[in-house]
Amino acid sequence: MSDIRAKFLSLSSGSSGNCYFLGRFNGERCLGGILIDAGVSLKRLKSILSDHGLSTDDFGAVLVTHDHMDHVRSLASYCKKLCKPVWTSDILADALLYRTIRLADLGASVLKLSGDEWNDVCGFLVRYFVVPHDATQTVGYVVRIPLTEQSAGTVASGHSVEGAEVAGLDCHRFFIMTDAGRVTDEAIAFAKESDTVVFESNYDMDMLMSGPYPHELKMRIMNGHGHLSNDECASAIRRFWHPGLRNLFLCHLSENNNTPRLAFEATRAVLDELSTADSQSRKTALRPLPRTSPSGLIIL
Repeated sequence: MSDIRAKFLSLSSGSSGNCYFLGRFNGERCLGGILIDAGVSLKRLKSILSDHGLSTDDFGAVLVTHDHMDHVRSLASYCKKLCKPVWTSDILADALLYRTIRLADLGASVLKLSGDEWNDVCGFLVRYFVVPHDATQTVGYVVRIPLTEQSAGTVASGHSVEGAEVAGLDCHRFFIMTDAGRVTDEAIAFAKESDTVVFESNYDMDMLMSGPYPHELKMRIMNGHGHLSNDECASAIRRFWHPGLRNLFLCHLSENNNTPRLAFEATRAVLDELSTADSQSRKTALRPLPRTSPSGLIIL
């Protein structure tokens, strides 16, 4: 039996910054990892990783979900000072290189993921899917984290890994969608095949409508290219939940229009409802991610 486990650390998950670490571990030793988004300063990144027994040497690349500043604020320093490559879609890569944060002088460090197929990123199999959000382009990611040396060897073999071969690998199946105006069928399909899902639950409708935001901003948040409400997140969970879902993390909670309790209760109500049909639903660990502080290193 393999001793390799997948672990997850949310460094920050909210409008002030978003950054997530995903790694393979043998006991306490990190075998390699990737970072998703770069919304915290390099100093804070190093400090949080150190607090959890990690360093910047423990991740080999950064995946970018979109080009809003709360997700890419520190990307240039990660590239220049840590010499870490950035992986994302071709549209986002061009935006990062020439428009958003002008990484043109680091062009070799910005790499384009192939669409509609699995990509080997530092020993992890990665695919992206496009979601509606008001950025140049916004993507979510599905990641396969090898849990055996044989599976890791297949990923690192250099040949294209597709379809049935991916399904046959011993991997932890991870899904993340940090920002979305609505939930696509493709996102639901990927979430249905995942062991761990990180899903946006941005705002409570009553708090948003009664809050201080101007009308135009409220409409932008709700217009199908903004963010998902707690109720929309709960409705999506009804569509993708399955008995094998181990972890459900609620991310990108608004600091002004939501609370962890409201987000948790909306989703917990759905899981309670599902449990009447399948007792296994209680085994899904549910957790809202902290907005400005680290989550702790979580075994998936």
